[in-house]
Amino acid sequence: MPEIYDLIIVGSGPAGLSAAIYGVRAKLNLLVIEKEMMSGGQIINTYEVDNYPGLMGINGFDMAVKFREHAEKLGAVFAEETVTGIEKKENGLFQVRCAHQTYETKTVIIASGAHHSLLNVPGETELGGKGVSYCATCDGAFYKNKVTAVVGGGDVALEDAIFLSRLCRKVYIIHRRNEFRGAKILQETLLSTENIEPVWDSVVDRINGTDAVSSLSVRNVKTGVRKELEVNGVFIAVGIVPDAEGFDLVSRDEKGYIVAGEDGRTSVPGIFAAGDVRTKGLRQIVTAVSDGANAVTSVEKFLTEKR
Repeated sequence: MPEIYDLIIVGSGPAGLSAAIYGVRAKLNLLVIEKEMMSGGQIINTYEVDNYPGLMGINGFDMAVKFREHAEKLGAVFAEETVTGIEKKENGLFQVRCAHQTYETKTVIIASGAHHSLLNVPGETELGGKGVSYCATCDGAFYKNKVTAVVGGGDVALEDAIFLSRLCRKVYIIHRRNEFRGAKILQETLLSTENIEPVWDSVVDRINGTDAVSSLSVRNVKTGVRKELEVNGVFIAVGIVPDAEGFDLVSRDEKGYIVAGEDGRTSVPGIFAAGDVRTKGLRQIVTAVSDGANAVTSVEKFLTEKR
């Protein structure tokens, strides 16, 4: 007879690992399913984390290792699998389907995360964490009094540029159209900020540098004219995509995020969501860790009520 878990956690980024730590301490029989060879999610590609309490200056890879080691030391069990779907059975259990195996559980925490939309240009991957960033609030402090660029035209891009303008000597904001899509109040603030320079009707064709970003190759989409912008860093804000494929059982918003509040409860009792995959205002390591803890608390309440 196959083992029935109290809890299966899908994903082992900060939210999933936090949930594993709290779940093991709550004496839940749990399994963490991770599709990648290494835990950590997006933080693996973060060169330096400067805003997580008590671990100032740690690089993302080392932080991921510490989080995973903590969970394993407490006894969390991991399986390297790709989850393809979740089904609810007539007996109230959930069936978690994977590429090679199927698991049964009383509850599920979906902590599968999200990924940043990429520009998919030369230099982006090679210089990731070396001047290429997707989070101004995470990495902006490293560019104090330097020159940076933001790519995008929505709310996040405008907010990033305004945030960086308080730290950087100069900020370019590169947008493929001749007007921004972001909120009017953000546009007004940005356009009235002296050290922010919009680069209209333009796209980035290449990110240049050897050990760090040194410049951007930019092309005007209307005239075809190309130019080089010398920058120390580039912040790409062209969208985030939740990793929510296969989770059609629960409600998602128009952008694909799983609808869940601070307690992690989704539209399906017994299924919870934590971290970047759920609807939320701030997606940071510290909020993901908090989500994991909150979701396990909700799991405990759910299991107690069912008994």
